[in-house]
Amino acid sequence: MRFNDRDWTVAGIEGNLTPQARIWLAENHEACGLAVFSLATLIGDPSFEMKDGPPRLRVPQTGLLSTVSEDQQRRALAIEQHVREVETGYPTPNSEGPVKPPYNPETTTLAQREQAKADELTAQGWTSVSRATVRRWRARYGTGGVWALVPKRRSSTLPGRADAEVVEAVRKLLHQEAPRSRSRGWKKRMRRETQWWLDAKHGPGAVRVPPQSTFNKLLDKVEAVLGLGGTVAQRRARAARPEPPFTPTVALRPGELVMMDSTPVDVLCVLDDGVVARPELTTALDVATRSLWGILRPPGSKLTDVAVLLAQMMTPMTMRPDWPATLSMASSVIPHERLVSLDERLNDAAARPVIVPKMIVVDQGKVFVSPATRAACESLGISLQPVPPANGPAKAHEERTFGSLNSLFCQWLPGHTGANVSERGSKVEQEPLRTLQEMQELLDEFLVHWHHRPHEGLRHPLMPKKALTPNQMWAALLPVAGYVPVVLSSQDYVELLPVRWQPVTGAGIRFDYRTYDDKCLHEDHGPGTRSKGRLREVHHNPYDPTRIWVRLPEGFREVPWIHATAVSLPFTHHIWQHICKVVKRTGSREEHEAELALALDDFLKRASGKGELSRSERRVVAKSRASGAVPVPAGGPDVLSTPTLSFGLAGVYAAPELDDDTVPDEDDDLSVSSDGEQDADQVADGSSILDDTSRENDLWLP
Repeated sequence: MRFNDRDWTVAGIEGNLTPQARIWLAENHEACGLAVFSLATLIGDPSFEMKDGPPRLRVPQTGLLSTVSEDQQRRALAIEQHVREVETGYPTPNSEGPVKPPYNPETTTLAQREQAKADELTAQGWTSVSRATVRRWRARYGTGGVWALVPKRRSSTLPGRADAEVVEAVRKLLHQEAPRSRSRGWKKRMRRETQWWLDAKHGPGAVRVPPQSTFNKLLDKVEAVLGLGGTVAQRRARAARPEPPFTPTVALRPGELVMMDSTPVDVLCVLDDGVVARPELTTALDVATRSLWGILRPPGSKLTDVAVLLAQMMTPMTMRPDWPATLSMASSVIPHERLVSLDERLNDAAARPVIVPKMIVVDQGKVFVSPATRAACESLGISLQPVPPANGPAKAHEERTFGSLNSLFCQWLPGHTGANVSERGSKVEQEPLRTLQEMQELLDEFLVHWHHRPHEGLRHPLMPKKALTPNQMWAALLPVAGYVPVVLSSQDYVELLPVRWQPVTGAGIRFDYRTYDDKCLHEDHGPGTRSKGRLREVHHNPYDPTRIWVRLPEGFREVPWIHATAVSLPFTHHIWQHICKVVKRTGSREEHEAELALALDDFLKRASGKGELSRSERRVVAKSRASGAVPVPAGGPDVLSTPTLSFGLAGVYAAPELDDDTVPDEDDDLSVSSDGEQDADQVADGSSILDDTSRENDLWLP
């Protein structure tokens, strides 16, 4: 027999021929080694076979045969019978009766039977059947069974026949283009880039690219193998997909896994003075319950928006007077009476879960991975988990939720733009568009409806066939996770604001062309004051630049802007940026700051209707008015928004042209390097401000 690629002879058998019997084998060579195996182990080994014996019986590959046509199946089964007749004399294993004389193994040789079968099939009308053909059928059937008798279409071996260096170059270039969403262009460009890549690596002319027609076939084949064909969006999605195998994301407690992201919505809204824009939606999704929270802003999310979103998740939402009673928590499946005994704020709350997140998954946006966001999450005991760049599948639940919002909410609003330009109407801007504040109010009401809508991804182990609503899932998980009321104080709200480290000088704290000063900054607070060298921790609200908060041993202390009394109306950082651009510096720093304050007061008065505004100034006012203050949940003083202005200019804004919330000063008194020491070399060129978007000091940013 043949076993483990070696020839053996049976030397002895212990016991009866049962699976437990032991077989002694002697190796057929001079050393004559012995080996002992159980009968089951020996026969079950795929390398075992009897020399000069009948081939091992094979189970028909019915699954593979079903992939070909019925004609090919019938032909393969017919060839199997002919092969059996040549080898055994019978076309089927259970055949009985006399054997045909040309195929009798006792009177004819195998070569004679092969020739007889070839002559028989030729007489029946089979074409190109010779003795060699019958021999090949026998070899294929012995190695692969019936499936080996089916004629296979030869697959393209173009990448295998092409130069390995050319294939490598094409692979490298395709992998480089897919993540950065480069336009496809023509294949001629790709052929030239491939030649340049080869010349740079191997030298000019060392490796030549095949002709254009052959290269086009090679490029199509490599794209198909790598899965990088199709549109630019499909290639980008394929390149961003992590390596398989994939495992489902499982969250068993409310707040265990929360995903947060921002995207422009497919709806146009009208700002004041006729400015039309697509707002940006920032949402947070709890994976365990599919609970959803969201706020709308003009393009350009701010760190304060993330803070407000976190506050909305952890505190109850008060019912609006115009909402139906069915949206209240008392009318829902949530155990309202038991929760009210723990948190009285739920008495008049809307039917929306209150969840304290444990882990938040975000993308690489500067708003989400900034030090301020990390500091806010750390202060609340939240773990922040950024995903790799351009990796949408890592937060697929959130990405799919945006599609649901577009289909369930956005498409029903006037000004719906569709998913792309080809789906946009020709007169969308002429529809009766809503303001951003109206859209935010509609979104708040829709999100309460969202928690009453069954979700196919929510199932209870005792009712696996019934889709639950987010409220039902939250009610089912409450006995497991429990409910602890979170009351955010003013200190907690300040902790959520953007943070930066600034030096305290004799004039106070200077940044963004403004000076903040108070008696508390010049007092001796002892060794308990947290600082980085001579830098103090400062929290600021970009929607209320008139004050900042400085961390002292006794807590946060509010420090006002020294020119706050010179400005008659509240303003936003957006307006302050506009003033800093149009007012040129003509004197010292103190004189320039006073001129900015006077120009700001004049602008606010003109914006209130007491003067004319230019086109650019009207856009500044329109964006500020359209920002609309998102209501901060009850639980502490509202330090995130300012009072509504007399002329309707809301106390919040969004600045799409800047990524951070600061504008560098021209001549700060101190310049401090990243390690907290003074750097006198930078004083002449400007201040080195350590803010929440400093890339060189932020290892989280790509």
